[in-house]
Amino acid sequence: MTSQAPYILTFSLFAISFSAMAQNPRPTPPKKEGEVENQEITVEKSRRIELPPANRIFNKIPSIKQSDEQRKVNYEFQDRQLTVGDPKTTPGVLPASSTQAEQPPIYNNYVKLGAGNYGSFLGEAFVGTTGPQNIVLEGSLKHLSSNIGPVDGKNSGQSDTKMNVTAKYLTDAIKFQADAGYQREGFFFYGYKPRTEVPDRETIRQRLNTYNFRVGLENANTDNSIDYSLRTGITVLKDRYQASETDWGTNFKGSVSITDKVLALVSADAYVTQRSDQFVDNRNLFRVKPTFKYSSPQLTVSAGVNAVNETDKRLGVNSTRAFPVVDVDFVPIGNVHFFAGIDGDIQRNTLRTLLNENRWLSPQIPLANTVKLGDYYGGVKGAAGGGFTFEGKASFARYRNYYTFNNTFPDTTKFFALYDAGTARVLNLTGEIGYSQKDRFRSNLRVDFYRYDLDQLEAAWHRPRLAGRWTNSFMLNKKLFITGDLYFYEGLQGKNFVTNQIQKLPTIWDANIKIDYFLGTQFGAFVSLNNIVGQNYQRYLYYPSQGLNFLGGITYSF
Repeated sequence: MTSQAPYILTFSLFAISFSAMAQNPRPTPPKKEGEVENQEITVEKSRRIELPPANRIFNKIPSIKQSDEQRKVNYEFQDRQLTVGDPKTTPGVLPASSTQAEQPPIYNNYVKLGAGNYGSFLGEAFVGTTGPQNIVLEGSLKHLSSNIGPVDGKNSGQSDTKMNVTAKYLTDAIKFQADAGYQREGFFFYGYKPRTEVPDRETIRQRLNTYNFRVGLENANTDNSIDYSLRTGITVLKDRYQASETDWGTNFKGSVSITDKVLALVSADAYVTQRSDQFVDNRNLFRVKPTFKYSSPQLTVSAGVNAVNETDKRLGVNSTRAFPVVDVDFVPIGNVHFFAGIDGDIQRNTLRTLLNENRWLSPQIPLANTVKLGDYYGGVKGAAGGGFTFEGKASFARYRNYYTFNNTFPDTTKFFALYDAGTARVLNLTGEIGYSQKDRFRSNLRVDFYRYDLDQLEAAWHRPRLAGRWTNSFMLNKKLFITGDLYFYEGLQGKNFVTNQIQKLPTIWDANIKIDYFLGTQFGAFVSLNNIVGQNYQRYLYYPSQGLNFLGGITYSF
């Protein structure tokens, strides 16, 4: 591919998306043999590539009274995810915290070694160097494993190995970055009855191998009136059996200042995906989102359209939808913001993204995208003084092909994704409060309430009714750094289609604490205590998590 290829691809994406806006059929996946009424199975896992937040021209003219957090733009070069009722705690994944003390490191490179109960082992290393002509090279390696697990010893063990290499080229005008990575995850389908079933260990073993390569180019001069970023990459996923998926994604963001108060922005995405698992499925999605933004000290208004085209050869889907996108932020007094808006989109559901939510998925799962027909939201947020911030928000969204996870039939050790082919309505009420004291102590408490009104599904299986998260961090004398968090989920339930019984899962309380202590300029020690409550909770039916587990070790910087 020549150096002009990214621009040709982006221009083609715009042309495809706008030319297809006149079409508007709704994709409804056909009923498959062996499924539960208009419901489908899906599997996936996604990885996110993010550049750090920065004050970019993409948000160059915010309201004067907006907070620093609002002025920052996160460049998320990955597809949008359905977050409603989707807590991101995954049982069976060793939750060793990666939080580091917030102090400028004297040494950029480090090696970390640790061990704990459940036969756990942690090995991690990072090496970075600055070469000639503004070239930066970085490499990282991490291995985290548990020899035994919460059920039947080694039959519920697991391991996770990650490797990544990054090259950056920096000038006053541009930033170029290339990333190559590999991840290997090994685990077991241990959701059986240990005393009554003795499975062959090889038949319940699963292994996921993920390869990725990405390159990106972005403007580095924030004084320019025109800003841009372009990123493209390919990810290949393979499991231990027959499933594989190749996903090529390209993302573009651009902005131009029209006046001191008006900004024109455009974002575009192109995804070309092929999934193979007994059958071959070609699934593509193209998205373009032009918007205009007006900003003054008291009022910020963003308005535009989100045009999305999706194709699925196996399901016979080829449709284009246009969603209005409006966001209004009004500041009547001080640092208090009242906001409201409407949003719509099509969420890609791939094998990789669904595996990221639930790793124990059944093979040969059909995939279908979720259409967010409209999300109507409003609320208030701001700073109360004394280091306190707050936010309250209400959201009502309508979805087509809204999905949930439930155990398969007749093998209850695996899961499929059930889709509601009708219109699902989800109400979400959110309250959040934060406190910060000069970077020494930070605390944030968030509570979400969900109500699901589904057309065809019996219930929103394994999605919570109430979810809470309380995170804290404390630094003492730049030597002792403590982080602690508490997660709470209530209202989870699943159904055993073999016995036709609904199983309500106990309320989840998951408390964790991690302590980092710096012994000198190069040595440090850490210890993490996870699931302090000791509850073998089930995020998914028949899959208990590890009880109280700990990990301790040392770090050497150089």
